[in-house]
Amino acid sequence: EEVVEAFDEVRQFSFQVVSGTFVALIAYFGEMTMMFVDTFRTVLKRGTNWGDLVRQMTVIGVESLPIALLTVGFSSAVLALYTITSLVKYGAADIVGGIVAIAVVRETGPLLTGISIAARAGSAITAEIGSMKVSEQIDALRSMAISPAEYLVAPRLLACLIMFPVMTVFSNVAGIAGGAIVASANGIAFPAFKVAISQFLDEDGSDIWKGLLKTLFFGGIVALVGCREGLDTEGGATGVGRATTRSVVIAIVLIFVADFILTFLLFAGKGIL
Repeated sequence: EEVVEAFDEVRQFSFQVVSGTFVALIAYFGEMTMMFVDTFRTVLKRGTNWGDLVRQMTVIGVESLPIALLTVGFSSAVLALYTITSLVKYGAADIVGGIVAIAVVRETGPLLTGISIAARAGSAITAEIGSMKVSEQIDALRSMAISPAEYLVAPRLLACLIMFPVMTVFSNVAGIAGGAIVASANGIAFPAFKVAISQFLDEDGSDIWKGLLKTLFFGGIVALVGCREGLDTEGGATGVGRATTRSVVIAIVLIFVADFILTFLLFAGKGIL
């Protein structure tokens, strides 16, 4: 009987944890959805601060570019190295360029760019807004009838939606270049590498634009999570640090979840070859 009672207690506790987590996730997504709708409604009615938008595009895009280029470039170089090692055994090394290009434009380019910016710019968004929250600057804005969605969220959300695809284009180029350098070092000439790319990628460019479409969702996730966690910050400087860490973790997890869903919807059944 004691074992049965213990099992029932564990089962009830597990159910409470799972149900509580599910409810918390629904509430979190609801808050982000409301923030997204409120922000775009505000932008359509009143526009946005173009000077702040340009500043955020610089912080989110230009200043994060080196990290994204290095991350995608070296990851693609490693991918090419492993691919060459495997394909040489079967005499198919000439298709390395196509495999690298497919992997980069569909997956590693958008995903690693999103993660890089989430770590670099997402944390900065939360830290900046969180510092304003604990110093009561957000309350001061509200007292002057200035909406945080208009003044804080809109420029950062628009900057992410604009810069994520742009950054991914550069990251894709860096990724393919990294793969080409490794391939060349292993005896695969660049013309053969280039021919394989043209053979593998869809002629209508759908592989490229579908990969860029992913980044719009990634950008929205980073901006909304960063702003939400910043606006919810409490507890002074310590609270800002906790909110920043939480923002990066949540954004990266949601990016992986969104990547799986979008990959399934956009590329299901296509494969590589």
